[in-house]
Amino acid sequence: MMAGVLGITDIWTYVLGTVAIVLLPGPNSLFVLSTAAQRGVAAGYRAAGGVFVGDGVLMFLSAAGVASLVQAYPPLFLVIKYAGAAYLGYVGLTMLRGAWRRWRTRNDPDTPRLIDAARPAAMRSPFRKALVISLLNPKAILFFVSFFIQFVDPGYAWPALSFLLLGLVAQVTSVLYLTALIFTGTFLAAQFRQRHRLAAGATTGVAALFLGFSLKLATATA
Repeated sequence: MMAGVLGITDIWTYVLGTVAIVLLPGPNSLFVLSTAAQRGVAAGYRAAGGVFVGDGVLMFLSAAGVASLVQAYPPLFLVIKYAGAAYLGYVGLTMLRGAWRRWRTRNDPDTPRLIDAARPAAMRSPFRKALVISLLNPKAILFFVSFFIQFVDPGYAWPALSFLLLGLVAQVTSVLYLTALIFTGTFLAAQFRQRHRLAAGATTGVAALFLGFSLKLATATA
């Protein structure tokens, strides 16, 4: 009954779909995980905050109808797509350089012991970097356009309430998932403290995933 009152057509389908989509690996969750592993819980939550704000902006734009311009004007999609791909590629290459530095100094006892993704340059202001990654993700924009808005009854008198509830569900799901990743990251950091070679290998793997995300975005279609 509440779903009907708030103008949501099928809230449980939305909840299940949102959970499934949030659990899919992506650059946002990977960045939060790596940040927590490098700099601890507080930095991990700062990165998560950037994801929350970025998702909130995309939700607002979708609710306002602005994001649908991406579908209506293909050149705009191309700009967003290549900007996002370039930024993810930059993050991946920076992490790769950090992994190489760690490998070269693996026998140096004075080397920082947490996994190194090119600190401090690549990890300065994790909130801002996570925000940029979120906003320059064309797949996320198209997700909010194609999935997010379809659960709102177009005849409902106060659609803002519907979007608010849908957004709350998405953000709560994201909070729970990213919290689990943050504490997983701090656990991994403890395992890597005395294993410099393993840390370098893990950072290389994360960098490769970011480069893969970059390539995937660059070849994505609207």
